[in-house]
Amino acid sequence: MSGEFRVLVSDKLSKKGLQPLLQDGRVCVDIRTDLAPAVLEAQISEYDALLVRSSTQVSAELIQAGTRLQAIGRAGTGVDNIDVDAATRAGVTVVNTPTGNTVAAAEHTVAMLMAMARNLPQAERDIRAGQWNRSRFVGTEVRDKTLGIIGLGRIAQEVLQVALSLGMRVMAHDPFVSDEYASQRGVTLLSLDELLPQVDFLTVHVPLTDATHNMIDGARLRQLKPGARVLNVARGGIIDECALAAAVEDGYVAGAALDVFEHEPLPADSPLRNNDKIILTPHLGASTVEAMDRVAEEVALQVLDILNGRPARYAVNAPIVPPTALRTVVPYIDLAERMGRFLRQIDEQGITRLEITGHGPVTAFDMAYIVASAIRGLLSGVVEERVNLVNAELLAKIRGIEIVQRKMPDHERYTSMITLRLTSASGVNKVLGTVLLDEPTIVAINDLWVEFPAEGNLLLASHTDRPGIIGKVGTLLGRSDVNISFMHVGRRAPRGEAIMVLGTDEQTPVAVLNELAGIQDIRWLKAVELCEEL
Repeated sequence: MSGEFRVLVSDKLSKKGLQPLLQDGRVCVDIRTDLAPAVLEAQISEYDALLVRSSTQVSAELIQAGTRLQAIGRAGTGVDNIDVDAATRAGVTVVNTPTGNTVAAAEHTVAMLMAMARNLPQAERDIRAGQWNRSRFVGTEVRDKTLGIIGLGRIAQEVLQVALSLGMRVMAHDPFVSDEYASQRGVTLLSLDELLPQVDFLTVHVPLTDATHNMIDGARLRQLKPGARVLNVARGGIIDECALAAAVEDGYVAGAALDVFEHEPLPADSPLRNNDKIILTPHLGASTVEAMDRVAEEVALQVLDILNGRPARYAVNAPIVPPTALRTVVPYIDLAERMGRFLRQIDEQGITRLEITGHGPVTAFDMAYIVASAIRGLLSGVVEERVNLVNAELLAKIRGIEIVQRKMPDHERYTSMITLRLTSASGVNKVLGTVLLDEPTIVAINDLWVEFPAEGNLLLASHTDRPGIIGKVGTLLGRSDVNISFMHVGRRAPRGEAIMVLGTDEQTPVAVLNELAGIQDIRWLKAVELCEEL
């Protein structure tokens, strides 16, 4: 099977969700969930993208071997199994799917909470064993109980809505949200020390980091009121598992429900296995048909975006363009890259500084993608490394190029506009551009206003504005069988400095360029190619 791009799926993903990739005629998808690590490393150089869940370990060595890799997609929230720093150094975009399993994980949390409150797994096992011990499994109602939530992300917000509908009081700890944000959601925001002694149920919804590893340790568990119950459907390692097992064993904690563990699969000798009051499930938080379809589709669509040069919605190691900004920003991302390529061909002698200025509405959003795209255009084909939106600024810094970005109000001529100002050993060159009727357009070169499409083969001639110059250029090109598709001229004043921009259907031969440069009153001549780059 042939295709312009090759994508490897090395973990089990929903085929329904993968349809955007499978149905794209430019993409060849290999689903290989049986590859040993050594085999995967040996074959990864054949692929442009790698899609995983949590089983495949995407190490620095694997990324280094993936010389064609442009994207690594994680169908799920965490990227613990991906060396993101190594991917960034290699210019590989890492994406995840933080929203696809939100409902599934929240519902599993609530299911675990109810199962723990009513002793459902224990009672089920007992009755299957031929027993009828109703008095052993007396539960507790959740109405009027207090749920404590650590972390107020997407999943936590789904959980708290259900908890409130069940008549629970909800308190939370999250140092990164405001009191107003919490109160709007019916939640009381507290410090961790204030929260723990007040809750009947505690659930954690934070990522696993150095700061959150074992954040609920033995000392924190003893801050809970006696008889509280603990849940973890987030990440293993946030709660000290040995300390939790001990707290349940001595009766201080009435019960626990865990879906995730520090080491998975859960070791056979884990103390969590020894107490009937601890409910265990094998990392099922995102395991619904709907969630698996959603995360596979989300990661497939993002990988397609990356392969086609567009920003991914949930890039882990690149600036995120919010969906509301896509329509406004994406055309300017393309424009910025074309302007960078334009400047590179105008002047590539000892580049020391690139200034990127946004004017007008385009500055309402994070300009990081526009900045990175301008650098990409400037450096593509110049440096040995593959330049993309992830590593562009890093590569510029390595080459000693200072990057400066600014935001300005509306320009007097155009509502939204980008200015690139390049400083090099030979001086300063500047190009201005905007998007007109959805087309990338250059509108000025070195303060000479001249509007032309930023595409195709271009011929630029700086000259003194005198009668006959344009005719001489056109005649010489015609005699050389170079067809002109458009021509635009800008000047400072009559008979003063002027610039001529011609679009041609084909590249102008070097011999013809040399002849054109010899025309009297032409100060300099440049041929620029802005054809599509894949």
